[in-house]
Amino acid sequence: MSVDSPRGLVLIVEDERAISDLLRLYVAREGFGVHVVADGQSALAAARTMHPVAMILDVGLPVLDGTEVCRQLRSEGNWLPILFCTARDDEVDRVLGLELGADDYITKPFSPREVVARIKSVVRRSSLIAADEAPITLGDVTIDLVTRRASVGDAPVALTATEFDLLAHLMRHPGRVYSREQLLSEVWGYAAVVGTRTVDVHVAQVRGKLGSASPIRTVRGVGYSAEPPEAP
Repeated sequence: MSVDSPRGLVLIVEDERAISDLLRLYVAREGFGVHVVADGQSALAAARTMHPVAMILDVGLPVLDGTEVCRQLRSEGNWLPILFCTARDDEVDRVLGLELGADDYITKPFSPREVVARIKSVVRRSSLIAADEAPITLGDVTIDLVTRRASVGDAPVALTATEFDLLAHLMRHPGRVYSREQLLSEVWGYAAVVGTRTVDVHVAQVRGKLGSASPIRTVRGVGYSAEPPEAP
């Protein structure tokens, strides 16, 4: 076990020893601390007490499966970045994971380098904000880029790391239209090989949380933009 690192701790939740050992090796090589558990209940305990910067979460786990782990953490207001790892390759399973609040999704067999690249991407995105960067407001929606908090009026809105990054990217460039492929590259940090459905699900999640105040607009046949509210 290696948990001390200036880059933070990555929690690996995987019950197949060969896979967890491989992930541990690659994650540690990138300078992260690593803690490995093999069941869902232990994952919940570690996430609550060890404050990881990210979690690699297998879906098929003993005691509690990965979807239930994610569901419970999100219901508690714990929004650490979660990357689902699973042997299931059905789109329904992928969409379910994202709708539960996962930040990303990768199916087995996978390249450990790709998993590490995605973990680095989600951790890096949250550290690129300047300490004096001002909040951004469009209509009733405000995002504080430093504290990574979103609100509608005075009411806070809980977003996952990736949901926040997607909304922030669009609100930083109001009126600019981004294709799904551009958003995958610029927000997620990798090419569109995983499929643009990931973007659509995250947009739907953000809209659902912001309600009628959401500034995200669909530009048919192109992609998405953030637009200021129309003048009355």
